[in-house]
Amino acid sequence: VLCLKVIKCKAKDTFLKVHKYFLFSGDKVIPVFLSQCRECHFCKSPKTNQCVKAWTEVIMDIMCPIDSRFSCKGKKILQFSGLGTFTEYTVVRQINLAKIHPDAPLDKVCLIGCGICTGYGSAVNTAKVEEGSTCAVFGLGAVGLAAVMGCKAAGAKRIIAVDTNPEKFEKAKIFGATDFVNPKDHSKPIHEVLVEMTNGGVDFSLECVGNASVMESALHSTVKAWGVSVIVGYTLVQSFTARPVDLISGRTWKGALFGGFKAKDGVMEMVKRYMEKKLMVDEFITHNMDLCQIMEAVELMKKRTILTFEATCKVR
Repeated sequence: VLCLKVIKCKAKDTFLKVHKYFLFSGDKVIPVFLSQCRECHFCKSPKTNQCVKAWTEVIMDIMCPIDSRFSCKGKKILQFSGLGTFTEYTVVRQINLAKIHPDAPLDKVCLIGCGICTGYGSAVNTAKVEEGSTCAVFGLGAVGLAAVMGCKAAGAKRIIAVDTNPEKFEKAKIFGATDFVNPKDHSKPIHEVLVEMTNGGVDFSLECVGNASVMESALHSTVKAWGVSVIVGYTLVQSFTARPVDLISGRTWKGALFGGFKAKDGVMEMVKRYMEKKLMVDEFITHNMDLCQIMEAVELMKKRTILTFEATCKVR
C-alpha cells in the first residue's frame, strides 16, 4: 500500500505547534519508508534528510522493523519498511505518514511516496543541477524518468538519457530528455561516448540503475574539473572502485536517499506541486490493476503498475 486514508490515529505528538501536521480519521496520507520525527538532531539539521529513529527501529539489511505487527496462522510476517505492503489495512507509525491535500487522487499521487521523489530530488536537491547545464541520466525506469524531470525543472539545457532499451526514449522525451544513448550501440565504454558528445564530460550525472559498474561509468562521464555524479540506485551485493585521481581534480561523487527530501515535508510539497499542475505524475502510469492480479502486477512492475484494492477481490 503506498497511499491510504487514516482510519484511526493515536498520535504521541499532540503538542505540535503546527496544526497542519495533526492526523485525524479520514485524512489522506502517503506512507513513506524514510521516517521524519521532526524532533531528533538529524531531522532538525538541514544537512540530512534522515531520522535517528529510523536507524534505531529498522533493520537496514532487510528494511524491516525489529517488531512486526503482522502474523499469519501464528507465523510472524515482516512489515517492509515498517509500512506493510499489499494489505488492505496496516498499522504505521505517525512519523512515517505524510498528510496530503484532501483532494489529491490516491491512485495517482501514491507514486510520489517513493520513485518520483527519489529521482526528482536527486537532481534538484542532491546534484543541485544548474540552469543551462548538461546532464546524463543512467537508467530510465520510474526513478530515472523522475530524475530527467528534475533536471528539466532545474533548467538543464541538455539531458542525455542512457539506457539499453531504445523503446524508453519516447517516454523520456516527455519528461525532458533531449538525447538518447544506447550502450549496446557502441564498442567503446559509454562514459567515453558521453565525454566525446559533450566536449569533456557532462556537468551532472545521475545513476538510477543500482549497478556498481554503471555508477563508475556515471562518475567518469562527468567533466573532470567540476562534474557532480550522484548515486541514486541501490545495491547491497556489489562494490565499486575509484582512484584518487578520479576525484582530486574537482569531481564530486555523492549519494542520495529519497532524493534528499525530508520525508514527510517533501511528499507534502510534491503533492502540492502536482495539484498545482507543476509536476507530472499521470505520465508514469502504464497499468491499473487490482489485488486479484497481484502476481501479474509483479511481472509488470518495471512498467510502473498501480495496484488498487477492490472490496470484491479476495487473494488466496
